[in-house]
Amino acid sequence: MAELRVAQDIAVPAERAWEAIADWESQGTWMVATKVRGTASAVGGRLEGWTGIGPLGFLDTMTITEWEPPCRCVVEHTGHVVRGTGGFEVARLGTGGCRVTWWERVELPLGVLGKIGWLAIGPTTRLFFKVSLGRLKRVLETG
Repeated sequence: MAELRVAQDIAVPAERAWEAIADWESQGTWMVATKVRGTASAVGGRLEGWTGIGPLGFLDTMTITEWEPPCRCVVEHTGHVVRGTGGFEVARLGTGGCRVTWWERVELPLGVLGKIGWLAIGPTTRLFFKVSLGRLKRVLETG
């Protein structure tokens, strides 16, 4: 099992950040190399994400397992490539802003080979998360 957790403070109310996160189909405007399809907004809802560039990538199917607007959404990754759980958490800050945390807890395939692969892929994935949340911050703060 591998875990990533990246957070970004954003100078907008939690509800505004939640709206942007839960607008699945617009996530491609801020999420690096990912397009999401679906409008699910309840436990049991299903989503699909394509991560990659052009035809090179993978389909990530997900089912919502927790839905607590405007604070928390958890999904179970049910695809062939990504298995595990992930989610977004939005915490109010005293300044009228919020902290958005994106986390993933994924099962590593292929035993030892998967663990070795994670040594290379993990830092790149963390960078993608940081860049994505930075883009979300810019989108929300600049309107």
